[in-house]
Amino acid sequence: MMLDWNDYRKQLATEVKEIGQLSPDTIKGYITLGAAGQKTDLLGAKFRELIALAVAVGLRCDGCITVHTEAAIKQGATREEIVEALGVATAVNAGAALVYSARVLDAFKEHPSAVRPQTDAGPCW
Repeated sequence: MMLDWNDYRKQLATEVKEIGQLSPDTIKGYITLGAAGQKTDLLGAKFRELIALAVAVGLRCDGCITVHTEAAIKQGATREEIVEALGVATAVNAGAALVYSARVLDAFKEHPSAVRPQTDAGPCW
């Protein structure tokens, strides 16, 4: 069953409010970070929300997804614009997987007990 995003967003707001009551400075710090880009507004609110959605997908954060989807819609983002941002997230995540795949090969090469291919074996067909 898929998540009920509207109920989840409400539940999340309640739980974050509780965190704010227990640790107000944590929430103040979070709000300060979120407001930093709004001061210059060079990108605009809609573009910031599209970036937030792409990052939310990369981080696999359901809370971020529900909050920033709603915010993107409120800022006038279309379904097509959101899908384009998600395409960027997909490409970056695939690229990151490729880069980290190279790191795995590097780690393999440096491991003392790694099995190395024989150099005199000739073609493998």
